[in-house]
Amino acid sequence: MLSLHSPEVQSQKKPVHALDFVKTHISSHPRLWVFLAFLFIQVLVISFARNSPPCFPDRSAAVRGPLRDPVVSKPAFDEECPSGRVYVYDLPSMFNKDLPLHNCTDLNPWNWQCGIDNNHGYGGPATELRRVLPGNLSKSWYRTNQFSLELIFHQRILQHKCRTPEPESAAAFYIPFYAGLAVGKYLWVNDTSKRDWHCEMMLQWVKKQKYWKKSNGSDHFMTIGRITWDFRRLTDPGKIWGSTFLNMPAMQKVTRFIIEKAPGDDRDVSVPYPTGFHPKTREILNQWQNFARDYNRRSLFTFIGATRGWVNNDFRGLLLSYCYNEPGSCRVVDCATAQCSTDSSVILEALLGSEFCLQPRGDSFTRRSVFDCMVAGSVPVFFWKRTAYEQYEWFLPGEPESYSVYIDHEEVRNGSSSIKQVLMRYSKEEIKKKREKVIETIPRIVYGMGLRNFEDAFDLALDGVLERIKEEREWPSDR
Repeated sequence: MLSLHSPEVQSQKKPVHALDFVKTHISSHPRLWVFLAFLFIQVLVISFARNSPPCFPDRSAAVRGPLRDPVVSKPAFDEECPSGRVYVYDLPSMFNKDLPLHNCTDLNPWNWQCGIDNNHGYGGPATELRRVLPGNLSKSWYRTNQFSLELIFHQRILQHKCRTPEPESAAAFYIPFYAGLAVGKYLWVNDTSKRDWHCEMMLQWVKKQKYWKKSNGSDHFMTIGRITWDFRRLTDPGKIWGSTFLNMPAMQKVTRFIIEKAPGDDRDVSVPYPTGFHPKTREILNQWQNFARDYNRRSLFTFIGATRGWVNNDFRGLLLSYCYNEPGSCRVVDCATAQCSTDSSVILEALLGSEFCLQPRGDSFTRRSVFDCMVAGSVPVFFWKRTAYEQYEWFLPGEPESYSVYIDHEEVRNGSSSIKQVLMRYSKEEIKKKREKVIETIPRIVYGMGLRNFEDAFDLALDGVLERIKEEREWPSDR
């Protein structure tokens, strides 16, 4: 039996004469009714467009847990943390705190681990800079080890406003594993199992965690303080360098901040190498920018580095020889004889005194010197595009020519390009414009300390990964 309120019953109650009434008016005013019918169709189309389900998820909608688990709590989003909050795993100390070399508190050229553990990774004060810098600025400089990124990020994220102690309200999960230290200890030891041991044990631990199981790691991220190639050991027995950490199945969905990423792997996010400059306030940062902007630069360009005798056709050696032959234009700091690792004033003085700084590839395509150069307000000169242009997209300007110069390394080798002649083509106004872009970029490539009132490289990295995880949750893909 039909309900009295069903559409079928309601349609039977309509008076019969209604149809005659409509027919009469249509025949009397045909154009009017055609017009009204057209309007009615438009209203239906607009109504359908507004109320039909969108083809893609609504970014303004509340984020829901995975469909396979309807009881998952919704991450907390608010004005202070619009992309959500982050939960930091409390890993066993064997995976982080126990790894640094605790009895080595200053830089040592014969031990890459020295200075990493001091001052949460920032290092001790660079007191040697007191003779180079004004007193208020020298206090913001430290002897920071280039491999200390893991400790710096861990300390900063523990203090961050968007950290939550409640995992059920977190939008993302941070794994404070010091992979660079764990693997770095055994890079020069011919025992690949030792390089993988900490990585395997950490993944066994984290895979047992409730919130890992719900996402299979896709909302997890971590920091790695060495280049990506130290964690991608190939299956070829002859390729014995490094660990297989980033090739392990459990790591395929985890985002990792790393000082040099692998091309084509969007789970690697390259972040700036730590430099020695760690301002605590916007005021100190502004003072430094003005200092670098106004510094009297007497050399056209500088090269800082040492030769790599074991490398065929060593490009660093070529640049070193070239600079020695251009004493009026190039300032040389040969780190084979100068105390580059223990006396940062040697490096900083040269960078501050030069318009340009030559940045060949390091032991890999990137090098810390790129960021030392830019923090000093010197314009970097690149010879490989992978040194910077194909890295650090979240941090460096999108227009390479706005802040740097590119000279192909092969043209330098075969003599078809002269570094000095290329750089002398730039007018003082053009150099000033490039330098201004470099100085404008400084906040984005340094890691501040304390209660800062400016956004730095860490802030950009954390905001970026939280936004990425939020978007991937709202716009799920097959990967």
